[in-house]
Amino acid sequence: MLDWTSWTGTVVAVVIALAAAVAAVLALRTITSLLSRRARWMRDLDRRARRAWAMVCLVVALWIAGATTQPAREEWWPGVSHLLLIGTILSGAWLLGTVVSFAFEGLLTREKVTFSGADLRRRRTQILIIQRLTVVLIAVMAVGMALFSFPALRVVGTSVLASAGIVSVIAGLAAQSIFGNLIAGIQIAFTDSIRVGDVVVIDEQFGRIGEINLSYVVVYVWDERRLIIPCSYFTTNVIETWTRRSDAILGTVYMDLDWRVPMDAVRARFAEILAASEAWDRRSSGAYVTDSQGGFVTVRFTVSAKDSDDLWTLRCAVREQMMAWLQQEHPDALPRTRVALES
Repeated sequence: MLDWTSWTGTVVAVVIALAAAVAAVLALRTITSLLSRRARWMRDLDRRARRAWAMVCLVVALWIAGATTQPAREEWWPGVSHLLLIGTILSGAWLLGTVVSFAFEGLLTREKVTFSGADLRRRRTQILIIQRLTVVLIAVMAVGMALFSFPALRVVGTSVLASAGIVSVIAGLAAQSIFGNLIAGIQIAFTDSIRVGDVVVIDEQFGRIGEINLSYVVVYVWDERRLIIPCSYFTTNVIETWTRRSDAILGTVYMDLDWRVPMDAVRARFAEILAASEAWDRRSSGAYVTDSQGGFVTVRFTVSAKDSDDLWTLRCAVREQMMAWLQQEHPDALPRTRVALES
C-alpha cells in the first residue's frame, strides 16, 4: 500500500493532480466541441476561456494534492496554501471576466442585427460601458478577497468599513477628478448624450467618437489624429453632434458671384450635378440668393446626404463642378470688382 503521508505519495498525488487538471481541460474541450455543432458560439467560448480554465484546474489540483499529503504537515505549508488560495481567487476572477466579456460581445453582435444607425450606436455604447464596469468590479472584488485573506488586513479593513467616517471618505474621493470622470463616463453611457460612432465637432475639430472608456473618450479626427478627452468635458461643455437621432444630414455650399449670374441656368446645372451624384440621397436640395453685400451676391446651395461622409463628398463635387461650369459657360457671373474712373 502507498503511504500518502510520505514524499513518494506526494509526488504520486501531484502527478495525479496534474493528470486530473489535464483531463478537466480536455473534458471541457470535448463538451464544447460537441455542443458547437448546434451552437457555434461554444467553440469561441472554449477558445477564449481555455487558458483561464486550465489555470484554475492546475492551481486547485495542486492545492488539493498538497493539502492531502506530506506538505500539509510541514511548517511552511500554511504560507504555500495561502498563495494557492490567492492563485485560485485570481485565476477564478480571470475565468469569470473572460466569460462575462464573451457574453457582452455576443450581446453586441446580436444588437448589430436587431438595430441600426443611432439606435445601434446607443446600445453599443451602453453595452461597452456596462462590460467595462463589470470587468472592473470583478477585478476589484478579486483583489479585495485576496487582500482580506490576510488576517491583519481583514481586521483593518473591517474596522474601516464599520467606522462612521467611511461616508465622508467616499464623498471626498468622489470629488476628485478621477472619480468625477468615472461618474461622467457612466452618465454619458446612460443619458445617451454621445455614442460610439457619432460625428461631433469639438473646439472646431471635426471627428467621430471612436472609444468611450470609463474615464476618457477618444475622438478620431478626420486627419487620423486622436483626441483624448476626459469624460467630464462632455458633461460640462457644449458639444456639436451631427448624428444625434439619425445619420442623415443637410449641408450647404456658399459661392460669392457677380450680380449678372443667371440663376435659372444655375439652378438647372445644380439639379444636373445632384442627379448624377450617388452621394445625394434625394431628400432635399435648393439654390437661392441669400445675401448681397460688397458688390457680390451670395448663392447658397443646399444638399442632403445619408451621412456626413457622403455630405462632404457631395459638397466638394457641387463646389468644383459649379465653379468649372461658370468658368466655361458664364464667365460674366464670376465675382469681379468694378472701379469707376472720373476725369
